[in-house]
Amino acid sequence: MKRLILSLALASMLTACQQVNTTQAGAIGATRKQSMLLSSQQVDQMSAASYAETIKKSASQGKLLASNDPTVRRVRDIAQRLIPQTAVFRPDALQWQWEVNVEKSPELNAYCMSGGKIMFYTGIIERLKLTDDEIAQIMGHEIAHALREHGREKMSEEYGKSIALQGGMQLFSIVTGGKYDAYQDLAGSGLNTLVDVSYSLPNSRTNESEADAMGLELAARAGYNPNAAVSLWQKMAAQGAGKGLEFMSTHPSSNTRIAELQAKIPVVMPLYETAKNKPKPKPKKNAS
Repeated sequence: MKRLILSLALASMLTACQQVNTTQAGAIGATRKQSMLLSSQQVDQMSAASYAETIKKSASQGKLLASNDPTVRRVRDIAQRLIPQTAVFRPDALQWQWEVNVEKSPELNAYCMSGGKIMFYTGIIERLKLTDDEIAQIMGHEIAHALREHGREKMSEEYGKSIALQGGMQLFSIVTGGKYDAYQDLAGSGLNTLVDVSYSLPNSRTNESEADAMGLELAARAGYNPNAAVSLWQKMAAQGAGKGLEFMSTHPSSNTRIAELQAKIPVVMPLYETAKNKPKPKPKKNAS
């Protein structure tokens, strides 16, 4: 058993990689160091290609809403107010090739891929009867994922985990006297469980909480009421999102999420009070 523990510890060392901070702190203090094995350019290229394929497929299936659709105009108007605020965390984000689209789907979902590729599903807007303030909270959260490059972080994590698994299997073969085949399933299962429980899943919950806080600030700076974050997650909780055993979940529970957001609202409320009195940008026609 000691040999096995030693082999697992040595395997985990193989995941060591560059520690970076992808954003400035902002008012909420986004200062966590992140482990990255892949470059931003690699991930941005993959995201752009994936998003383009998604748009093509959605359009071919008749699910992609047209630019003049009221829901598309509504979502893009909100994005137009949020995107300029990204400079607080990442000045370079203003040069991203932002795209904002809406797909006809019952799913309670939305996302922003690396490089500013946003997609909303009509289901989350219609089923939750979202206000503009609540849409801004979701969009701010998803944009925060892109700003912090959580996708790149996750991909780096998975890449590092694969290296650790390969190294761990080799070490396991050595300490068991070459009986690799007999113990492959056991060792592989043990390594996967160790990595997931001790690193992968908690890290995902960290990313979600981080995106909540940054999204709250982005929306406040754009003039959207921070209290909408609470009403949003109350609606999500009513739909069943966030339920279950939190320790084995990649997302915080709804109650945890709401409590964390309520604690941060006083930090961003002055930003909202200042922003709501500023002139709002005029909506762009047929912007993507």
